[in-house]
Amino acid sequence: MTDDSTDQREYDVVVIGGGPAGLTAGLYTTRLGHSTAVIERGGGRAAMMQDVHNLVGVTEDTSGNEFLETGREQLVAYGCDVIREFVSSAGETDDGRVRICGTDADYVADCVVLATGFDDVHPDPPLPRTGRGLHYCLHCDAYMFVDEPVYVMGSSESAAHVAAIMLNFTDDVDLLTRGDEPEWSDETATMLEDHPIDIVREEVTGVRNGEDGWLEALEFADGTEREYRGGFGMYGSEYHNGLAANLGCEINDDGTIAVDDHGRTSVDGIYAVGDVTPGHNQVPIALGEGAKAGIAIHWELREFPRELEETETAGPIRDEQVPGIPDELLEQAVEFHTYD
Repeated sequence: MTDDSTDQREYDVVVIGGGPAGLTAGLYTTRLGHSTAVIERGGGRAAMMQDVHNLVGVTEDTSGNEFLETGREQLVAYGCDVIREFVSSAGETDDGRVRICGTDADYVADCVVLATGFDDVHPDPPLPRTGRGLHYCLHCDAYMFVDEPVYVMGSSESAAHVAAIMLNFTDDVDLLTRGDEPEWSDETATMLEDHPIDIVREEVTGVRNGEDGWLEALEFADGTEREYRGGFGMYGSEYHNGLAANLGCEINDDGTIAVDDHGRTSVDGIYAVGDVTPGHNQVPIALGEGAKAGIAIHWELREFPRELEETETAGPIRDEQVPGIPDELLEQAVEFHTYD
């Protein structure tokens, strides 16, 4: 039940999550004429990026926070509401729409986009600084360690295979199990034996950083010290799929939300994009997923063309019924182009 005193705001589309995927979905639905709100807590994995990599047109002296802030400003300029608050739950309304319950208000929408992402599971301390020796994205950061000494931390199948993949970039790769028993298969053990990878089983007891804050070496329980430029923690992910579960969406065994090629979940009107869905966790891919979901939502919500049966019943579309874009977005678009 909703308290009668609770502020309720109605939109065509509500996007939950303000990372690259969520912002892009909101950008598309707003520019395609649908009243849209993006609700975000701030932060997230993209905000932690000290430098943006692999994004054409965005230079690497741009931080994740700068990249996201530019995106928020773009959305606001087109008439999207970007709201900073925490969403606690979601459910279906009596009329078949979706109610999003926030700390400060409730939001009712025809379509909802879940862009809630995940958290990397961090190894236990002592650790290098994130982004200055501890990394989580091979495809983003492997290039930084070409011909440098690198560690991969973990005891899983994924850790073993990432260590082998790093041999494409450097000939100095260590796999640090930190005293944990390996979880990889016999086949993977043979693969490791056939590749020049040192398996270091001792626990990490200390970290040595340079004056610039970058990792220089790790210290181990047996008293040894090994030099590294950086490495990757491979301990899995915790997916933020609670809202999807509230809404009855299908969840995959690994915790991701099941979606089709356009971000549609198993529940009508609910979409999911970005890191909370299966696939590579990359900013360019997140942008594409957000765009595809935004276009799919437009096809679902747009006013025109009307179905033939509808025009046969209600008559042809009259001049005063078009354009289909809401008045407030129409005014925003006219103002936007006036100053363009």
